[in-house]
Amino acid sequence: MRKLTFYLDEDISPKIAEILRQNNIDAVSAHEVGRGGTSVSDEDQLVYAATQGRCPVTYNGSHFVTLTSKFFEKEWKHSGILIIPSSIPSDNFGTISKALVAYARQHQEGMMPYSCDFLKTQKRD
Repeated sequence: MRKLTFYLDEDISPKIAEILRQNNIDAVSAHEVGRGGTSVSDEDQLVYAATQGRCPVTYNGSHFVTLTSKFFEKEWKHSGILIIPSSIPSDNFGTISKALVAYARQHQEGMMPYSCDFLKTQKRD
């Protein structure tokens, strides 16, 4: 395993990547590297993230879980996938950023290849 670095899918605001970098988390947005928008398929996004050694972060979990099976069968490694549940609004930059910072700090060594996980937020008392 390597250090956890994030690749934010096009369904996540590039502002999140900026906030993460301000917190010393290595993150890049699909929008920042010219891969935002619907013209880039989820498979192409995952291939890009894999070649960069980055963990994709996405709301589009069902497609990426299916792609993980395909990658596993073809022995195309990727650096794990982190899924943001739809219960977390995409415009809630603070909540998403805090949860991603916490996740990165808890998983400093990265994720296992082919693994999928769900982003969790802090529970309120």
